[in-house]
Amino acid sequence: MAGVDNLRAEIRTSVLRLVAEVCLRDHVASQRLGLGGTDSRFLTLLDVYGPLTPGRLAQLTGLTTGSVTGVIDRLERAGFVSRERDDADRRKVRVIPDPQATARLTAARHDPIDVLDDVLHRRGADELAVIARFLGEIVESQGPDGQQARAGNARAASSEQVVP
Repeated sequence: MAGVDNLRAEIRTSVLRLVAEVCLRDHVASQRLGLGGTDSRFLTLLDVYGPLTPGRLAQLTGLTTGSVTGVIDRLERAGFVSRERDDADRRKVRVIPDPQATARLTAARHDPIDVLDDVLHRRGADELAVIARFLGEIVESQGPDGQQARAGNARAASSEQVVP
């Protein structure tokens, strides 16, 4: 049993180190582009999910709709996103990432993604299935429907600035 406990501790430590490293690298990449942390996270969400409504961005981040509007305004002024009316329901607005801005953010994050791709390419299908299930469970438990609080996000978002 001690072996399993040691493996759990090793995995926990590795995940925490990975999260810290990703946060630090994202901070550096964001600064290079003149983005605040919340601005960068919005662009990441748009990259992962595609165009989103401000309401969905609020759900995903736990921010108030007022804070979401402020972040979108900053990103729009800086040329990272645009607002577009939904074709099906003209009352709805979708936030659309600018493809060139997405490419700049991807390029700024290039090294960590290359490392991830290299490590994943060295794994077989069975290992990849375990990794995918493990990470999927973590992501699902942290999502907007999970039990994690998001109270501090609204305060952080309201003070960050984009430098155009």
